[in-house]
Amino acid sequence: MSKVSHNFFVSSISDNNFEECLKCSICTVYCPVSAVEPLFPGPKQAGPDGERYRLKNPNFYDDSLKLCLNCKRCEVACPHDVRIGDIIQRARLQNSRRKPGIRARLLASTDLVGRVATRLTPAFNTLQNLVTAKEYKHRMLGIDRHFSFPTYANTTFEKWFEKNAAKQQAGFEHQVGYFHGCHVNYNDHGPGIAFVKVMNKLGFGVTLIKDEKCCGNPFMANGMPQKALKLAFHNLNQLRLPASQVSDVLTTSSTCTFTLRDEYKFVLGLDNHDVRDRISLATRFIFKKIEDGELQLPSVKPDFKLRIAYHSACHMEKLGWSYYSASLLRMIPGVELIMLDSQCCGMAGTYGFKTENYNRSLKIGQPLFQAIEEASANVVVTDCEMCSQQIAAATGARVMHPMEVLALAFS
Repeated sequence: MSKVSHNFFVSSISDNNFEECLKCSICTVYCPVSAVEPLFPGPKQAGPDGERYRLKNPNFYDDSLKLCLNCKRCEVACPHDVRIGDIIQRARLQNSRRKPGIRARLLASTDLVGRVATRLTPAFNTLQNLVTAKEYKHRMLGIDRHFSFPTYANTTFEKWFEKNAAKQQAGFEHQVGYFHGCHVNYNDHGPGIAFVKVMNKLGFGVTLIKDEKCCGNPFMANGMPQKALKLAFHNLNQLRLPASQVSDVLTTSSTCTFTLRDEYKFVLGLDNHDVRDRISLATRFIFKKIEDGELQLPSVKPDFKLRIAYHSACHMEKLGWSYYSASLLRMIPGVELIMLDSQCCGMAGTYGFKTENYNRSLKIGQPLFQAIEEASANVVVTDCEMCSQQIAAATGARVMHPMEVLALAFS
């Protein structure tokens, strides 16, 4: 793909709505980075204000923009719907003069690392978290020594599905597609297995999206737009195949969902209008079906009781979909739901892995960690896999996905 083949790389004017900024600075008040990092100029200055200068001369680009989490909380807070986070993200991809190094390529290549790791477990899991390995990664790669990588499963979710669930799906009249994402495929099958069980319980068969790839978010976060574009084109083409033409494509990852629906459109500049509205989180799909009277929750185990603290992940806030997950959990008899104040956990995909970001990441998440400890819940529930990891590591809490709670209650 040549760089002139896509207007994202050649546009001399902004595709974003920076001129609609009111300069009220509310975005900076709500920015989790600005609260702990004085070197970050804040979303208003890094976004709309800086865009005016960068359009005149790309040399006005400042590497301090890399401190941004891309959490989109600035956009949630903006009273004029300025796409502040998108402006910053595109500026980083378009103007950064730093070439991605080994660390960036390693952290972004989720499919490649996942394929290798699932063939070499448990040796891979043991080796990657040895003190000597962590020290090497800290010194040579810039991956903080205090960080533990997610463990890898000994097979992929796709293989689990083919062996344990694929044949049964043909028996259901109604089918939904499932974009499972890298974390479910390589690291933690739990949300995916729970998704299949719950959808089957509700009368829906599950069809995996044929040959899906990483959504591309890690490549965007690590400064490789061409790689992200390649993956985005591939996934959109797969979603357009006749085999994928189920009316609804469901997900269990808030970040994958957000990337497929919004980042492809607003950051990479791709036309995804024909598939965008087919993509939804599983919890949203189920809740809306219940609300419309098309579904009823199956009976729940009579002794089921669970005190849940629900964390609304950043991209869930931007989608505006935390309501669906929280409301669905509230419907389960025996569930006591504590809605935590909406706060960033600080992980932001691969952001918190990096040596220069690790302490900042924990500072950002500290108010959330404290709220979780004060909630004294049996389990923390969130729709984001990286939030799950950050919360578990920082608080020691048991963390689950909403679909895992549903599967536990219905079984």
